[in-house]
Amino acid sequence: MNDYVVSVLLGIIEGLTEFLPVSSTAHLRIGEALLDIGLDDPYWKMYTIVIQLGAILALTLLFAGRIIEFIRTFPGGEDGKHTRWNHPLTLTLVAFVCTAVPSLLLTNIIGAHLESLHAITLALIIGGIVMWAVDAWSVRRDATVTDVEQMSLPQAIWIGLCQVTSAVFPGTSRSMSTIAAGQVAGMTRSAALEFSFLVSIPTMITATLYDLVRSLWPSLHLLHWRKPGATLGLHSHLAPVHMDAHGWIVLIIGFAVSFFVALGVVEWFLQWVRNHGFVLFAVYRLILGAALLLWGPHLVAGN
Repeated sequence: MNDYVVSVLLGIIEGLTEFLPVSSTAHLRIGEALLDIGLDDPYWKMYTIVIQLGAILALTLLFAGRIIEFIRTFPGGEDGKHTRWNHPLTLTLVAFVCTAVPSLLLTNIIGAHLESLHAITLALIIGGIVMWAVDAWSVRRDATVTDVEQMSLPQAIWIGLCQVTSAVFPGTSRSMSTIAAGQVAGMTRSAALEFSFLVSIPTMITATLYDLVRSLWPSLHLLHWRKPGATLGLHSHLAPVHMDAHGWIVLIIGFAVSFFVALGVVEWFLQWVRNHGFVLFAVYRLILGAALLLWGPHLVAGN
């Protein structure tokens, strides 16, 4: 298939799934297998890193107003009752650190599971069950946190630690981990979703930029961040990538497609969750996981 068409298709997959709780890692892995892309190809490994930046840029643009407001009101907050330790900006940074440090310490586990379709399948199914159960349970009780400005430091630490699961087990979904963790901690659907988006910005920017730099300049031998996936981890298989004009065009296409698709998806997702919750995505995960149990081995054999 033409590389430009492949780039459009993968950009659509990334834009659609990066912020939905269905695992962009799983979908990119399946898409690459169906499109007969070699999973050990350094260029396409780097490509999956770069197209995330398009999705991240879309999210950052959509939340720019909210972020600017947080910066303007730091540290007192809108109500003047916050401190530098419980302001949303601080809590976002705390959650980021609580994700990054354990993920780095779990290097060997992350590397071992990164491209295992079996692990992705199990993560999709288990994550779907957890999401469904947590969402059903949470709507039957009164949530104490209806806005991220009401969050506490322990809640941010809890969400950050739960996000580690998406680094160790690709297919879990970063957004699923943070949303479910937020609901368990007493947050409403919309508050948990907003904090999930906020903490994804520093998490994904750090991971993707470092992996991109390392893939293009392999002489950097620091800690190796990884992706495809929604969160911080390690990627032990990046190799030098030598770019030509064709490679840059394919990359730009994927980046742009991912950006515009994600721009529409995030707005739709916010509205859907406020009105309907997360059951649709839990059911989808279960169906996709079941399909992979049946046909996954054929995808691996054919790749």
